[in-house]
Amino acid sequence: MSILINKDTRLVVQGVTGSQGLFHTKRMLDYGTNVVGGTRPGKGGEWVLDGKVPVFDTVKIAVQATGANTSVIFVPAAYAPDAILEAADADIKLIICLTEHIPVQDMMRVRKYLDPMGARLVGPNCPGILTPGVSSVGIIPSNIAIPGNVGVVSRSGTLTYEVLYALKELGIGSSTCVGIGGDPINGTNFIDCLQLFEDDPQTDKVVMIGEIGGTDEEKAATFIRENMTKPVFGFIAGKTAPPGKRMGHAGAIVEGGEGTAEEKIKALNAAGVPVASNPEEIAEMIAK
Repeated sequence: MSILINKDTRLVVQGVTGSQGLFHTKRMLDYGTNVVGGTRPGKGGEWVLDGKVPVFDTVKIAVQATGANTSVIFVPAAYAPDAILEAADADIKLIICLTEHIPVQDMMRVRKYLDPMGARLVGPNCPGILTPGVSSVGIIPSNIAIPGNVGVVSRSGTLTYEVLYALKELGIGSSTCVGIGGDPINGTNFIDCLQLFEDDPQTDKVVMIGEIGGTDEEKAATFIRENMTKPVFGFIAGKTAPPGKRMGHAGAIVEGGEGTAEEKIKALNAAGVPVASNPEEIAEMIAK
């Protein structure tokens, strides 16, 4: 079993005719993901990737024609908020937005619209979701992970890849890996994923990869202490980041003494979560 994506995932790719959309759609197809269609206004009726993927003008038409239940968005920042709303209006229940540089104000508008609709957003500015051996939605390299019982949730894309590969090198597999993104306003958060992993019978351990900025890791620590029965292992990026300087993600900034790596590590340790000093150490901790 897995969380969020599985063999029943029917994926529509928004922005499928762009260079990134085409490249990663081929990768997802090659991995075995059930890509049932893509969208690009004005291109409806065409096919891409040697006739393997039909193109529709809108997500609504794609859903009606294919029964798609999941969307991944490869659309520039100026159009991505409307692409998210379009997917929600088409009754897509899982929307994964990889786009970065979406203004905070736009994401506030999107969240206000989505929350009452029952649609789950993963991202934006995230690498997507990988259920090893079953389905890949996004840009996580599929060859760096093997199937197993360790759930992974992360704010960082690159560190996610390092951890998955380190686990694989020790023969440890993952149930699902979820990149939630590092923007200040996103859809799915640490607590959402921790609960999903807690409820998943095929996940026995969880890795949580955080970074400086905000208080999401501290909130997750409280949730872990009060609700998790499965062991959680952590890593926090940005220990050496100077205050007031954004590091990588839009949300990775220490301001007003809040959001430091030290605070997050302290909170996780207090919740019984061992925190690794580097990504490779996580795999070693789990192996023990």
